[in-house]
Amino acid sequence: MSNTSKQYDAVIEICRTLFINKMSDYGSAWRILRLPSLTDQIFIKAQRIRGLQENSERKVDEDESSEFIGIINYSIMALIQLERGVVEQPDLKVDEATKLYDEKVALTKKLMMDKNHDYGEAWRDMRVSSLTDLILQKVLRVKQIEDNKGKTLVSEGIDANYQDMINYAVFAMIHLTEN
Repeated sequence: MSNTSKQYDAVIEICRTLFINKMSDYGSAWRILRLPSLTDQIFIKAQRIRGLQENSERKVDEDESSEFIGIINYSIMALIQLERGVVEQPDLKVDEATKLYDEKVALTKKLMMDKNHDYGEAWRDMRVSSLTDLILQKVLRVKQIEDNKGKTLVSEGIDANYQDMINYAVFAMIHLTEN
């Protein structure tokens, strides 16, 4: 599992660098986004990945990797929004946003390591298309919970679903870099 930890960190470093660079360009404009808006962005990215996996013709020259990076970063933003709430005006500087980003990643990676221990790294035998489907399932669950105004009877919370989406997207990125 130490290899998984290193691979996980390498994927996150790519995502983190993009996050920081976009923060430098745009500031924290994303802080005005309500959770359903972030969820919809993740949904769009996952749908695009599925389309790329199913269609032989591409009209935009981008691959699945950039979309998985988007899912990771939007999910981390959503976790920050869950904790901090939505604001009317951008309110975070790059260093503060990066600190929050790193905190969410640390919690999510710990969850992954704990699950990896219990599941025996079963994700390594999964296809990228299956990981995409699981992300879509999780995002649809989040949309339903949002539509239910956060009320659930037996489900894990929205935060756990965002964390799972991050981890599935990281796994997909690891698969894509290995192939």
